[in-house]
Amino acid sequence: MTPLRQRMLQDMQIRNLSPNTQKRYIDRVADFAKHFGKSPEKLGPEDIRSFQLHLIQERKLSSSTLNVTVCALRFLYRICLHRDWVIERIIYAKREKKLPIVLSPEEVVLFFNAIRGAKYRAILMTIYAAGLRISEAAQLKISDIDSKRMTIRVEQGKGQKDRYVMLSPRLLNILRQYWKLYRPSHWLFPGKSADCPVSPASVRQVCREARLASGLTKEVTPHTLRHSFATHLLEAGTDLRKIQILMGHKSLVSTSRYTHVAIQNIQKTTSPFDNLCGL
Repeated sequence: MTPLRQRMLQDMQIRNLSPNTQKRYIDRVADFAKHFGKSPEKLGPEDIRSFQLHLIQERKLSSSTLNVTVCALRFLYRICLHRDWVIERIIYAKREKKLPIVLSPEEVVLFFNAIRGAKYRAILMTIYAAGLRISEAAQLKISDIDSKRMTIRVEQGKGQKDRYVMLSPRLLNILRQYWKLYRPSHWLFPGKSADCPVSPASVRQVCREARLASGLTKEVTPHTLRHSFATHLLEAGTDLRKIQILMGHKSLVSTSRYTHVAIQNIQKTTSPFDNLCGL
């Protein structure tokens, strides 16, 4: 490990960045250094600009992926290398505003019925029933399921914040049946080894297979189930602020985008075309 990488890891640990963020930053900086075949210490603003153009024009990366690289390089040059030109010279890409893909309740049922394996069926149902991120569901422990209070404790979710979400009675029954089959002792959804939680990559793979088996034409990922959870709550009349808390969103702006996909809000609006006379 190079001294610069070691210093960057230490600086990220001091700031208590999540392990996932640390890995992504290190990977992006390593990709930057590999592109030029030089240490980042020997590279400057024009090299960063050239690399950003390479990512856009040749690799065709999305704005969100580009901005992870920007965050990583800003951290490296501003925090680790103390370069005073960082803020002005490493520019964020404007993010596209895209609405989330949402399944109808009937499509959710079709998808769940196509999942093979009780463990993966249980974890994907948990993601939908509680609106969890895939990383949050994978990290659940047996002790996080509170059947007396009917809550699920989400420990250190995005932004390293704890929160509670509701435990669906139907989901509780499914988790009890799942537990009888697998008898997990610590992690609710263990991986190949009982000492480790299930890999998010394996959950995504099962999700892809189930989508194909179900015949659904929409793209379905674990995050699609989370989007569907929020949208279905909104369509059922749940207060937006309550949905924000359940989702673990820092800002209500993040939650408000579901108002653009909730079909009841759209269907209740009359088109001016229907009020035209003389047609």
